[in-house]
Amino acid sequence: MEMCSRVIKDFKDKIANGPVLGPFCKTLDPSFIEILGYSGFDFCILDMEHGPASSSNLADLIRACNVTGILPVVRVPEVSEQAIGKALDLGAGAVQIPQISNALQAKKAIELARFYPKGQRGVCRFVRAAHYSAMPREEYFETSNEILVTLQIEGVEAIRNLEEIMEVEGIDIIFIGPYDLSQSLGVPGQIDHPRVLEYMNTIVDMGKRKNIQIGTFVDTRNGMNRWLAQGVKYISYSVDVGIFMDACKDLVGDFMAAKI
Repeated sequence: MEMCSRVIKDFKDKIANGPVLGPFCKTLDPSFIEILGYSGFDFCILDMEHGPASSSNLADLIRACNVTGILPVVRVPEVSEQAIGKALDLGAGAVQIPQISNALQAKKAIELARFYPKGQRGVCRFVRAAHYSAMPREEYFETSNEILVTLQIEGVEAIRNLEEIMEVEGIDIIFIGPYDLSQSLGVPGQIDHPRVLEYMNTIVDMGKRKNIQIGTFVDTRNGMNRWLAQGVKYISYSVDVGIFMDACKDLVGDFMAAKI
């Protein structure tokens, strides 16, 4: 946990002073996670909502993050004690929680992610995050409360309740899900639609006023540059399989052009 604690501290320093970058991950191969770390990404989001990761293989993906010093963020599938607790017990340095729509859900997410006095996370010291009980219990409880909690805002209802959500104590990052937001606004997939951009800018502006870091997903360089210019600091660029697909297509395209 000592290394994980140091990575969390370094990450907090980075995002306080500038933007951080990392992809979503669908892979179940720890080697690819190591590659992300060696290539210089600041974090990766191990996806348990829309990806195949499960409790049985998540520990190995987190270990791969620990090897290279990249922050292991786990996107859990829901606000539940089981989902959040298992990710943290396995050593996640951050949890990212989807489909937050109101302050009550936000408070519940924070409560489930932190030990007393900051929350009511379920306690078990015989887990990977506590070195299977080798870590002194006081140290475990203290360092575990350093983990980051990211809440995803993805729909019109959430934006109606945005100010109340951002008043909840303990939020590290508010993450905008542009694709789900576009669907909620009736323009599915059109993440550059004026209405989507308007709502996203509303979230970014309120985050600045509330001194809460804002993040979002992008899958183009233009999108990345747009939100960097707006002051968004937590940039999730595409998905590991999409990045690999783009690299393969570019290589094949270059080969075909050279062959002609």
